[in-house]
Amino acid sequence: MQWQWSMGALASVCALAGAVITFAFGGWTEALTVLLVAMGVDYITGVAAALRTKQGLNSQIGFWGLARKGLSLLVLLLAHRLDMLLGTGDMAMGGATYFYLVNELISVAENYGRLGLPFPERLRVLIAALKDRKKDGE
Repeated sequence: MQWQWSMGALASVCALAGAVITFAFGGWTEALTVLLVAMGVDYITGVAAALRTKQGLNSQIGFWGLARKGLSLLVLLLAHRLDMLLGTGDMAMGGATYFYLVNELISVAENYGRLGLPFPERLRVLIAALKDRKKDGE
């Protein structure tokens, strides 16, 4: 009997998670999957780069990195709800998703460079240009 209750509880938790995801993001898209994978890769490469450069791990920096990623997901939730309110399809959420995806990919590339691994010069120049544009816009 204990096993049946556990399976029922697991099914209920999965159903609740699915309902929350559908409400928050209107379903699960491939772009969200890629964003979450990029967030995970960014975190792992950031930890590896900190260890490689002998900066050590700092729980406060790690916490704020994860908090930043969580806040990004909250912006996506808000963008989806704005799309629902305005009837714009996935315009706001799609734009926000790709914005955060590009930021994560730039961070992954920077971490890759900090790890001392070979990195294509054209990508390095492109990332430097994107970072300069971001600084000009701040």
